[in-house]
Formats: sequence, structure tokens, C-alpha cells
Amino acid sequence: MPITPPPSSWTFLTNHTHVLFCLSRDPGMRMKDIASEVGITERAVQHIVADLRAAGYLIGSREGRRVTYTILRDQRLRHPLESGCCIGDVLEVLERFTEASR
Repeated sequence: MPITPPPSSWTFLTNHTHVLFCLSRDPGMRMKDIASEVGITERAVQHIVADLRAAGYLIGSREGRRVTYTILRDQRLRHPLESGCCIGDVLEVLERFTEASR
């Protein structure tokens, strides 16, 4: 009889990827809503968005009180093992599979 391992708290994708994925679905999504969706604090989302902007993955444009983000999908992933892949490739796969599961 196979043994089922206990559930663990880690996931294959990072919170940075989760935040980018939320913004790919809704570029004007509020930090509060991203935090709720990802399961982290709003402050953590703010830090992640700042990281992504500093690394050149996001550009924000203010529209009144809201900020709309543009993901620079041609940016390469940072780790040497993944450097042949762009963030747009990752998001495209995630978008395709989440659309198929709806």
C-alpha cells in the first residue's frame, strides 16, 4: 500500500512569480487583492513589486490613485539554469493552464 506523504507548505513557484501572475491577469490589481490571492501580507506584495520594478520586470504607470503595471515579458529569468527563458514564457504557460482549468 503506497504511503501518502503529509502535505507541506512549500510550492514550486515563488511569491514573486505569484505576484507577476496576478498582475498578468489584471494589470490594475490592488496590492490588497494580490496579497489575498497569493496568501501573503500587503507589505510583502509591496516589497515584491519593488523588487520586480528594480529588476526591470515591471513598469508602473499611475492613473489617478491607481497604478497599472506592464510586465516586460521579454526579460530573461535570473538564475543561470533558466536564463534561456523569458518571464513571458513562464506566464504564458501558467495562463494557458489556468484558462484550461476554468
